Amino acid sequence: MSTLNSRRARPQRRRTIAAAFVAAMLLAACGDDQDDEMQAGVDRAGEGGSGSRRDAATRPEHDAAPPASTPDAARPGEAVDYDGQQVFRHDTFGDEALWTDQLRMHEVIAKAVDPMTALGAGLKVDSTAVPASVLASADLTDPATTVALIELGAVVGITGEVRDGKLLRVGVACALCHSDVDDSVMEGIGKRLDGHANRDLDPGLILSLSPKFANDEKAKAVLTSWGKGKYDARWNQDGMNAPVLIPPIYGLRGVPLETYTGDGPVSYWNAYVAVTQMGGIGQFFDPRVGVEVLRMPDQVTPKLPALYEYEISLRAPEPPAGSFDAAAAERGKALFEGRAQCSTCHSGATLSDAGERLHTPAETGMEPLHAQRSATGRYRTTPLRALWQHAPYFHDGSAASLDAVVDHYDSHLGLTLGEPDQADLVEYLKSL
Repeated sequence: MSTLNSRRARPQRRRTIAAAFVAAMLLAACGDDQDDEMQAGVDRAGEGGSGSRRDAATRPEHDAAPPASTPDAARPGEAVDYDGQQVFRHDTFGDEALWTDQLRMHEVIAKAVDPMTALGAGLKVDSTAVPASVLASADLTDPATTVALIELGAVVGITGEVRDGKLLRVGVACALCHSDVDDSVMEGIGKRLDGHANRDLDPGLILSLSPKFANDEKAKAVLTSWGKGKYDARWNQDGMNAPVLIPPIYGLRGVPLETYTGDGPVSYWNAYVAVTQMGGIGQFFDPRVGVEVLRMPDQVTPKLPALYEYEISLRAPEPPAGSFDAAAAERGKALFEGRAQCSTCHSGATLSDAGERLHTPAETGMEPLHAQRSATGRYRTTPLRALWQHAPYFHDGSAASLDAVVDHYDSHLGLTLGEPDQADLVEYLKSL
């Protein structure tokens, strides 16, 4: 911990260094190295991208059960052998084989990444993992401090093995994209907020700075088109380009289908991401989208129950006091359940009909490409929770505000709501 107490004067490194760091940290998640041994299983279903998918005409009906190899492995009350919080925050599922052995990120971090450049790239530091007195005196311009923070388990979503101050191995965990901090110490440093989407990262832009893409202008053009807080978890499967927002994962209790397109339950997507995006050692099979991965011994499947239990325990944050007009929200609720027709889809305790049906892009007025790339070809009605907290909206972030959301459906459904009614609906949505 002597490094954290050091204040050696060093010039702040350029943000491009941080960007290059996160680029490599996220590299396999986007699956650029498709000739890599770790990605061989991912692409086994069909070389050449979209050729690995079944023709849309042969896709199973949208309500087909998820593949037996990736069940919703967790059920409320089921006994588990792992600590779900630990799995979510720190478990790499063995992905160090990718991040360390192949990408050699432990060397990049130790040589070039100080905390200030890492924070500038959107990585977060858990202040509760570092004694306050030590954090106050830490040299945030020294890469050795980053190594010390990783040793403490303080860099959210990054796990490493450190010996005698040297970073030997490094991997990533679920929390990298699905946790934030409350900025109570400074921007990017504070108490963990598990389940909150990390919308400060621009994974595509950062990835485009990687030497891996130095001579690949086509890939760089795709990556730089994504934008801040967006990620394409199918790009390394079908070669298409349609990034979506990194979603929050709080408030999932009672939600039967987790993804924007309702491909499967919560544990289905946990397995997909852990195996095909993080590079974890495990298995994932879904013939509907042509994905077949088998890496043994399986370090993913046994942990899905505990991970699920922790995720559904994460409650959506309440709207801040005074953040909405209560009287207007009551009027908006009446509209929501009546003339505005919102509750015809946003129904039940979760305000979603996803357990009963999915919707074609034409029904919702959404762009069709993301649905076409999925196993269902349709969109799930998003459960409504903490809408005040995670703008923008829709899977592609095309609605910048709740006003834009209401305006979209007013126009698409021909509701002809006046401005006062639209404003009341917005206040109701802010209250959820």
